[in-house]
Amino acid sequence: MAGYQQGYYPPQQQYGESQGYYQLQEQQQPPPQNYPPQQYGGPLPPKQGETFEEQFAVEKPKFNDLWAGILWLLTFLGFAAVSVLSLLGYSKSNRTSGSGISDSNARFGLTTNTVILFAFVLAVAFVVSSLYLLMCRKLTKQIIYLSAILNFLIGIGSAAYYFYRKQYAAAIIFLVFALFYAFCFWTWRSRIPFSVLMLQTVIDVAKGYGHVFTVSFIGGIVALAFSAWFSVTLVGIYVRWTPNSSNSQCRNGGCSDGKVYGLVAFVTFAAYWTTEVIKNVMHVTVSGVYGSWYFSAGGSRANAPPSHPTMGAFRRAVTYSFGSICLGSLIVSIIQLLRQAASLASSDAASSGDILQYVIFCIASCILAIVQWAVEFLNEYAYSYIALYGSAYFPAAKSTWRMIKDRGIDALIQDCLISPVLTMGAMFVGYLCALLAYLYLEFTKPAYNSRGTYTAVVMAFSFLIGLQIANTFLNPLKSGATTLFMAMAVDPQVLIQQHPDLYSRMIQVYPRVSEAIHV
Repeated sequence: MAGYQQGYYPPQQQYGESQGYYQLQEQQQPPPQNYPPQQYGGPLPPKQGETFEEQFAVEKPKFNDLWAGILWLLTFLGFAAVSVLSLLGYSKSNRTSGSGISDSNARFGLTTNTVILFAFVLAVAFVVSSLYLLMCRKLTKQIIYLSAILNFLIGIGSAAYYFYRKQYAAAIIFLVFALFYAFCFWTWRSRIPFSVLMLQTVIDVAKGYGHVFTVSFIGGIVALAFSAWFSVTLVGIYVRWTPNSSNSQCRNGGCSDGKVYGLVAFVTFAAYWTTEVIKNVMHVTVSGVYGSWYFSAGGSRANAPPSHPTMGAFRRAVTYSFGSICLGSLIVSIIQLLRQAASLASSDAASSGDILQYVIFCIASCILAIVQWAVEFLNEYAYSYIALYGSAYFPAAKSTWRMIKDRGIDALIQDCLISPVLTMGAMFVGYLCALLAYLYLEFTKPAYNSRGTYTAVVMAFSFLIGLQIANTFLNPLKSGATTLFMAMAVDPQVLIQQHPDLYSRMIQVYPRVSEAIHV
């Protein structure tokens, strides 16, 4: 870490390809002088040998939003209890659920066939997400184009296949998403150079400071393990409580469709919430790393980065800030559950030929998607603020939004494609897993799905698993960009005075940056 005591600056040659999209200025604009004092109270200048907790000290630290952390813990324990009961029932049902892909003739609920499918889905999600993260690290500029092309191709290809198989609901959904992403990429072309610069900066810092990629790998493994637990629990619920005369678990009563639907809704909500908590603990941890780098550069302050920023930020994330993480994750999880319900309802309406209900649920799903995007956008920046200043959730969200608007950083955020591109990558993994699920059901032809009753459900959960695992793997890169923008909002003078190389290159590829940042 001694090599970064005087600040870390990305090599100049890495951004040469970005030139040409914007008209470059003949002379570099001199940094403005006589800045007013910062308004939002950034961290004190760090001293040599300080830890993360000492540099970003919180006066009178306390466990913020503790009730949300307790509520998440109770929900998680409830999930564990349901899992134990369902898996006990599943373990006693070998005669009906089988032990392989095609040795079950059960026509009710899910079977071991589905467990094997989810195992394939988890493996594909893990491998593809890892490869995508590696490509982001090695092919920074190309990954933006590659993400758009892959999403378009998988969308069009899947839509064509589903039309051929007369699965019109799935075909229309994939076609709409493919055309939407194609339109977005076409309109985003002029913003690619700025996005390349910011993504390359994020990756360069991750390579040279902290343990960002380690956090990504460990978080991905934890998310993978939890997704495997959720997958088996989901199948266990159907096996244990689906009412049918052939179900040996129902001989003593206690089985009903209402119980199945209720328990599936509960474990799905618990899975959403837990996965969001995992991602956001990672986000707060990584935000501490990038915040340390941003505020501990060379220049007039001659600051040294704090020691062990990753571990220091992680300790704060799982202690004082854990309740705030659970609160923000709860809001997103509720919206995600409603979107999942609307998506399944639209698929059922399409299968039954009810066009009016299909349109209504599609509109509801789109509205919920917009609401989810807005909440997640606010959460990302609030969590970065929480990571550095230890604030409670709602005060952090309010302060962060005010800073971003007052400083003009919102203009930079809107023109940066890092989050949309990484979201495209996660969506690609989700689409791939959903397609795998459909093909698996078509080729294995399990008895429980002889009428196609469970196709939409299995595809939806496969998409969910792939999407969540990919989002977890890629989350640290989003966190890095988010934290840099948040730090610029806290004190833009640090960018100009202590990261002059980065600032000058931002002006080269995005000349409006000198006007966008209000100092």
